[in-house]
Amino acid sequence: MSKHNTLYERYSRQVLLKEFGEAGQQKLLQSKVLMIGAGGLGCAALPYLTAAGIGNIAIIDDDIIALHNLHRQVLFSVNDIGLSKALRAASVLRELNPEIIIEAFNERLTVKNALALLDRYDVIIDGTDNFSARYMINDACVLLNRPLIYGAVSKFEGQVAVFNCSINENERSVNYRDLFPQPTVDAEIANCAQTGVFGVLPGIIGNMQANETIKLLTGIGTVLINKLLTYNALNNSLFELALMAGKETRNLIPPNAAAFEQMDYDWLCAVRYSSFEINSKKFDELRAGTNVAVIDVREYGEMPAVDEFNYIHIPLAEIAEKSATINNDTIIVFCQSGNRSLQAAKLLADTFGNTKKIFSLAGGILQWKHQS
Repeated sequence: MSKHNTLYERYSRQVLLKEFGEAGQQKLLQSKVLMIGAGGLGCAALPYLTAAGIGNIAIIDDDIIALHNLHRQVLFSVNDIGLSKALRAASVLRELNPEIIIEAFNERLTVKNALALLDRYDVIIDGTDNFSARYMINDACVLLNRPLIYGAVSKFEGQVAVFNCSINENERSVNYRDLFPQPTVDAEIANCAQTGVFGVLPGIIGNMQANETIKLLTGIGTVLINKLLTYNALNNSLFELALMAGKETRNLIPPNAAAFEQMDYDWLCAVRYSSFEINSKKFDELRAGTNVAVIDVREYGEMPAVDEFNYIHIPLAEIAEKSATINNDTIIVFCQSGNRSLQAAKLLADTFGNTKKIFSLAGGILQWKHQS
C-alpha cells in the first residue's frame, strides 16, 4: 500500500466530513503545534492531535513522571515512573502515528528560550498549572502574534479559551491578561497538588483544547475566540463568558524581546515585596526631595508622555546594565501600570542591597495622571 493510500485510510473518517474534507486534512498535516506541559491537559490533548494528523507536534516539559500523576496523566504507566514526561510522551505518540514529526524538549520553558521556541510553531497550547508560566506564555504569544489555546483545571471545574486571535481586523484580540490583568500570586491560589483534581477533568478540558486547536487550524466551526468556556464536571454545566480586550492591557506586557527576557515571572507571581510600592501621594512627596533619582523604565517613545516633572529614562531591559550610573541615595521607578517598575525595583534592590532606598510607583504613570 502506498504512503498516500495509508494516509488516506488513516484519516478517512474525518476526511469524509464535508466541513473538513481533504483540504482540512492537508491544513493539519502542514501545521506545527507546541504543547507546553505534558501533564493532565497535555496527556489528553496530545493523543488526539497526533491521531488527527497535525504534521509537527512539539512537547516541552522538564518534569518527571510520578505515581500521583497516573490517575489523570493517562499516557503513562507505572513502568514510566521516574522518566521524563516530554520524552516518554513523545515515544508513546510516535507509536500512535509514525507518519508525523514528534519533538520533545526535556527542559523548562523560560524567558531565555521561550521566544525562540514558540516562534517555530503556528499554535501554542498552554498545559501548565501555575500562574507564572501562564503569564510568561501569554506575553510571549502576544509578542510573537501566536494564537494561544488556554486551559486550566481545579477540583471539579475547568476553563478553555483561545487568546491572541482576532475574529476580524476591526476587533482587538483578547489575551490572558484581559482575563487576569495583574499577576496572580501562586501562593494565594491553591493548585492541584494542594486541593486535588477530579481525574477525568483534565481529560475533558484537554480534549476541548485539542478541539479548538483543530478547528482553528482548519477553519471549521466556531472557535472560542474572545470567549471563556467554564465546565463543571459535577453537574455537567457549561458557561460561556464573552471577553473584551482592555484598553490598557497591552501596556502590562513587555514591549519587546529584550524587556521580556528581563522579566522574572516567578517573582511577579510570588509574594510581592510591597515595601517597594508607594502611592501617588507618596511619590509626589519623595520626588520633591533632594538626591532623588526618578526613572522611567518604559521603552522609548511609550505614551503617555510625562512632562510634569524631571526624570531619567532607562528602559527595564537596560536597568541592570546602567545601574552603576545611578548615584542618588533614593531611587523611584515608574512605568505604565506598575508591573515593570516593580520588576526594576527588584533588580535595583538586588544590585544595591540596603545602600539605597528604592521605590516603585504603584499603578504606574497612568494611575498617577488620573489622580493628579
